Amino acid sequence: MTKEEFQHIIHPLTDKLFRFAVNMMHNIHEAEDIVQEVLLRLWQQQEKLSNVENVEAWSIRITRNLSIDKLRSKKKLEEEDKLLTLATAEDSPEMVLYQKDFLRHIENLMQLLPEKQKMVMHLRDIEGYSYEEIATLLEIPLNQVKVNLFRARNFMRLQLMSHDANIM
Repeated sequence: MTKEEFQHIIHPLTDKLFRFAVNMMHNIHEAEDIVQEVLLRLWQQQEKLSNVENVEAWSIRITRNLSIDKLRSKKKLEEEDKLLTLATAEDSPEMVLYQKDFLRHIENLMQLLPEKQKMVMHLRDIEGYSYEEIATLLEIPLNQVKVNLFRARNFMRLQLMSHDANIM
């Protein structure tokens, strides 16, 4: 595989790999390190890439494994505020504050999910992967992907409904 082919195939994946690593690590700097390590490993194994059926799935799997290794060695997560500002120029300060609080609440609820449910929900609802792709990436049966996603969404819905009831 030439340098140009490598850049053409791998470079478009870096944003997805980064978002996935951030979701697992909850730390932007560690996610950047992991993505760099993934890219280095892919470059070092570029001869093998032509034999890989789905390079994207393989890259996600490497990212997942490196993230898990780093989490295990670290033994604790560092929380970092990574909320995106959804405010526009015409939003009132109260609306901006409400949006930030709501996003923080969603993020906190996702952290309460079991790890598999959190990963499945992130891959499906944020990254847009199909059920089959998620099963391949996480190396779990398709029905387990569906069950984990159902449970995660159900938990989030119930928590958000109770949150709304508490506000009123």
